[in-house]
Amino acid sequence: MKIVDTTALLRDIDGYWRDSILEQLAAYIRIPNLSPLFDPQWESHAHMERAVDLMANWCRAQPVPGARVEVRRLPGLTPLLLIDVPGELPGSVLLYGHLDKQPEFTGWEPGLGPWLPVIRDGKLYGRGGADDGYAVFSSLAAIRALKARRVPLPRCLVMIEASEESGSIHLPAHLDALGEGIGTPSLVVCLDAECGNYEQLWSTTSLRGNLVGRLRVRILKEGVHSGMATGIAATPFRVAAQLLARLESAVSGELLLDELQAAVPADRRAQLAIAAQVLGAAVAGKIPFATGVQALSNDPLELLINSTWRATLAVTGADGLPAVQSAGNVLLPEISLKLSLRLPPNCDAERAEAALRQALERDPPYGAQVHFESEGATGGWNAPPLAPWLERSISRASEEIFGQDAVHVGSGGTIPFMGMLGERFPQTQFFVTGVLGPHANAHGPNEFLHIDYARRLTACVALVLNDFAAQSAA
Repeated sequence: MKIVDTTALLRDIDGYWRDSILEQLAAYIRIPNLSPLFDPQWESHAHMERAVDLMANWCRAQPVPGARVEVRRLPGLTPLLLIDVPGELPGSVLLYGHLDKQPEFTGWEPGLGPWLPVIRDGKLYGRGGADDGYAVFSSLAAIRALKARRVPLPRCLVMIEASEESGSIHLPAHLDALGEGIGTPSLVVCLDAECGNYEQLWSTTSLRGNLVGRLRVRILKEGVHSGMATGIAATPFRVAAQLLARLESAVSGELLLDELQAAVPADRRAQLAIAAQVLGAAVAGKIPFATGVQALSNDPLELLINSTWRATLAVTGADGLPAVQSAGNVLLPEISLKLSLRLPPNCDAERAEAALRQALERDPPYGAQVHFESEGATGGWNAPPLAPWLERSISRASEEIFGQDAVHVGSGGTIPFMGMLGERFPQTQFFVTGVLGPHANAHGPNEFLHIDYARRLTACVALVLNDFAAQSAA
């Protein structure tokens, strides 16, 4: 293994971020390139093309010998950015991220906005900087720093997709089109995950699945004066509440269907216990509770298990409810609710989807017209055990860059690509990490990228790649 001067490496990476990356990320944040699920006219709006061109042009300008930058396009699908860096050693590593974004959302603080890049207190605010625009810049910066030191590497393939926030709906077609071109990576580095704090390196060991759909309840053909109709006809809101009670305990939030349950493996529970000790009250403290509101439990371990290995339900949107200011005394004819369920990592998503639909649509109260339309069920992912060299490498990188040991923990979110790759390459090793730490608030208002943490994470990726090169050369 070639010895890398960590201080000099971090200094160079800091320079890349300061002189080039931050400017590019700010330009990227200004582009409202919503994922196709949220912008059906994404192709005609051309925002996705602007975003991928910005990233591709930056990659082409980097002094990485032999790097081939390609934007792959298929009819009607979002583009795929590939940076293929040939290697001097056997094997290959695949580095993954995405460039599509979630919608704007409301509640941004004064002076901040989803498409307005602002640096404040060491944080770059704006939609998509942390989730996940930084990934391509961080990946190539890590490779560039090693190449500048003439560190021999295996082949490095950086893959940035543009439909992850829609469940990676376009990625399978791109993978099929690539065929054998992707090779069989020995290591996958994913930069789309969380970090429990900004003081050490975090490695994600599992991801929950996601099941999203719309529940529609129709009672009347048209709205009726509430004084005439209530007491004769049920309200759609109450019927919807009864249906949701079939799924979730209104008191504890526990989901009630057997098809949504899964046991937590012993090794993952042990890792969660360590993470709970490290984070303590910060597990709940990262959530922006309103004054006086408490978390579901005072036990950090219980909260971590809840948010990484248990199924949960959130109602994230509604149609049919007028704004309060314009709501009259009318019994509404129907209501539609957007349901978002997080599934345990080892839960069968298709089985869960079928059970959910059956529970909602069977025997509707008062004969109401009830329909559940699924928008997709994505399975979770449980990483294979870390190879000893990779576990040592992640720990050493955290100690050298942060001065603290790494922490391994599950994540409550979903990255469909991990499940896809896990099925295709069962022997591949995974290093899944990211910058989404306390209050970074991806998908919500005031999303930010913690700049110093992103720089240090880039250096950690470089050190892991250096160790992977030594492993490949052995």
